[in-house]
Amino acid sequence: MTLSLDLCLYLCAAVFSIGVYGVLSRQNIIVILMSLELMLNGVNLAIISFGRYFITPEGSALSGTGASSSQIFVIIVLAIAAAEAAVGLAILLAVYRRWRSARVSDMRLLKG
Repeated sequence: MTLSLDLCLYLCAAVFSIGVYGVLSRQNIIVILMSLELMLNGVNLAIISFGRYFITPEGSALSGTGASSSQIFVIIVLAIAAAEAAVGLAILLAVYRRWRSARVSDMRLLKG
């Protein structure tokens, strides 16, 4: 059973929207970082869905490398997401050690 492109894109939009809601409505940095990861996973799912959609039934891609290109692009996005999470957690750790809080409103104190 294969899913249609429309259904996959609705799922991508739902995951991305949950991530946007988490980023905009929460004050805890850890929850915001997790919501950013949800947003990136929604985008990754959309990229894989488009890559899968543009493959013919015989298995050859219409553009030559449709599926493998999308998979490589998703791996690059995952690597960037891992770097973003590492930097974000390092900043969180530094802020938490200094002010014993993980709230975004305490980040204003970082301004010189």
